[in-house]
Amino acid sequence: MDEVEAHVRRIAIIGAGQAGLQLALGLQAADYEVTLLSDRSARQIREGRVTSTQLMFGPALALERAAGLNLWDDRAPVMDGVEMNQWDPTERAPRRARFTASYDGEVRSVDQRLKLSTWLELFEARGGRVRYGSVAPDEAPGIVARHDLTVVATGRGALSSLFARDETRSLYEGPQRAIAAFYAAGVTGRGEDSDAYLRATGVPSVGDAIALQALTVNGTCDILLIEGKFGGPYDCWADRPTPSEGLRRAVELLRVYAPWEYERFTSAEPTDKQAALYGAVAPVVRSGVAALGEGQYVLGMADAVVVHDPLTGQGANNAARAAAEYLDAILKRGDLPYDEQWMRQTFEDYWQHARHVHAFTDLMLRQPQAEHVGRLLRAAFEHPEIAHRFVNGYADPAGYQDWLMDSGRADAYLARFAGSR
Repeated sequence: MDEVEAHVRRIAIIGAGQAGLQLALGLQAADYEVTLLSDRSARQIREGRVTSTQLMFGPALALERAAGLNLWDDRAPVMDGVEMNQWDPTERAPRRARFTASYDGEVRSVDQRLKLSTWLELFEARGGRVRYGSVAPDEAPGIVARHDLTVVATGRGALSSLFARDETRSLYEGPQRAIAAFYAAGVTGRGEDSDAYLRATGVPSVGDAIALQALTVNGTCDILLIEGKFGGPYDCWADRPTPSEGLRRAVELLRVYAPWEYERFTSAEPTDKQAALYGAVAPVVRSGVAALGEGQYVLGMADAVVVHDPLTGQGANNAARAAAEYLDAILKRGDLPYDEQWMRQTFEDYWQHARHVHAFTDLMLRQPQAEHVGRLLRAAFEHPEIAHRFVNGYADPAGYQDWLMDSGRADAYLARFAGSR
């Protein structure tokens, strides 16, 4: 009697971003039959508009490395730490508060145009099946019918509408900041250690300007991220200027609101014709599973169901964690069906960590700023230990539960520094 051939699990992944491609490559390596649905080819991704600042911290980078996807270690710059500035130039005698703190772990940024196009080519070179073109919500039932599991890993377009907003986990009704990002060449250093740092300048009434180093499609560069409060000077991108005009406008804003960065960016030019990004992000948590009717379900992942404002740099890290945790759950499921209960438990297991990331980002966006957060940040400018702990918490925001997220715990922590300086 012929042996019965084992059933090969067929999995569809809609979305070729950080999460979708990382999961697809992981399943491919484990001999699953994976169909990846991408709205763009590798060339279109590489030649397209920049999509994010994709700052990644040590734990997320370690996940990529464990999967053999760390393909830019010899080229992507490593940021050594953070320079944090805060001041208000509208005051009669403005005083600049500043601290620096080193990173304990590895921190890098690789342009997603470079990363995702390379990963997509790698998936295809290894025999992966890719279907190109956008996917409409009414196409989802047909995809589900042809696969054992369908994962939606893209928050772009109408597919996110399949997943209901979770009112109990979503704090904001809409975007909280106007966002602009520019990839720049020709940024000059000041001969300081902070040239290799991520640098942030906060003006409480205006918003934040953040500069970081990155690897883009044509080499190393600097990224300037402007997070503006609506109606303020940083909210000036409605006309969607060209990268050259937008960067010039941003640099003129730096002249007023972050003059120490203006000195660095005064001769900067866009790295390419697609090196600008404008928009606004609505932080939201959606249900992790969507019911399509007739017993069909799809599982949501990363920014399809959990969306963060980029202020805290958590988006790519969230995606990498989601892909790693979903991969582990799928592998552990073996030959058992990917039923609704399993899908909901898979999302909830992932949410146990993601909830800390989301809560931290929501807290940092809050206006007016929570009083205890203001006290902690002011203390960070006086006490290096607090600055160091705050800066390194970004790598895993779950650790903020012990001292930043709750006013009582924050005050107990600050009490340790009473009378010292």
